[in-house]
Amino acid sequence: MGALVEIRDMCKVYNPGENEVRALDHVNVMIEEGEFTAIIGQSGSGKSTLMNMLGCLDVPSSGMYRLHGQNVSELDDNELSDIRNREIGFIFQGFNLIPNLTALENVELPLIYRGVGKSKRKELSKAALEKVGLGHRMEHKPAEMSGGQQQRVAIARAIAQAPPIILADEPTGNLDSHSTQEIMGILKELHGEGRTVILITHDNEIAAQAKRVIKIKDGRIESDSSGQQEKQESQEEQKGQMKQEGEMK
Repeated sequence: MGALVEIRDMCKVYNPGENEVRALDHVNVMIEEGEFTAIIGQSGSGKSTLMNMLGCLDVPSSGMYRLHGQNVSELDDNELSDIRNREIGFIFQGFNLIPNLTALENVELPLIYRGVGKSKRKELSKAALEKVGLGHRMEHKPAEMSGGQQQRVAIARAIAQAPPIILADEPTGNLDSHSTQEIMGILKELHGEGRTVILITHDNEIAAQAKRVIKIKDGRIESDSSGQQEKQESQEEQKGQMKQEGEMK
């Protein structure tokens, strides 16, 4: 396994000058192939900006980003689009499904843009839907499915062409606890098969299910630890809150 993601001294500055905002401030991160990493931070911490960089949706103001050894921080929009299509499967908090298309057609859609032939894309899409437990709902439209099922369609769409990286941005943010467990189970399975999973979240409990947790605050990396350590810290924090509440009664 080698370094898949290598970020060196990355900055992202909005409104350069007197009123500039440093969304990312000299960030350094390396992620190996096959890791399951959570990036956690509150609103305004810089985690969404970092996700945009990792997903080749934006480029840094300065610094370097290598993906599979290629410096992508200097590429133009068309080259970035090509890398996104080839390397990254995106899962978002909003399912971003087309309402008038069936589950199967929604999964097929990006494969059409990638130039995959009709029979091949149908085969890949069916396999992806079966993988997420929706083999029996292929002809249903989004309105006929629960939120958890819609998110599973979105995951099937992301994994249909087996991209090496799964980039999940708050994938459980709109789901109930049962659906959240289902989605996290699928992400763990994908990781178990060798995919690199990068999970963006503000939720300590979700982050703790990853193997590695990177905390970001004010555009800087605050800590980089294992998920188990994060879980322990979360439990200790809950105990402290309960104790404090008990003393107040």
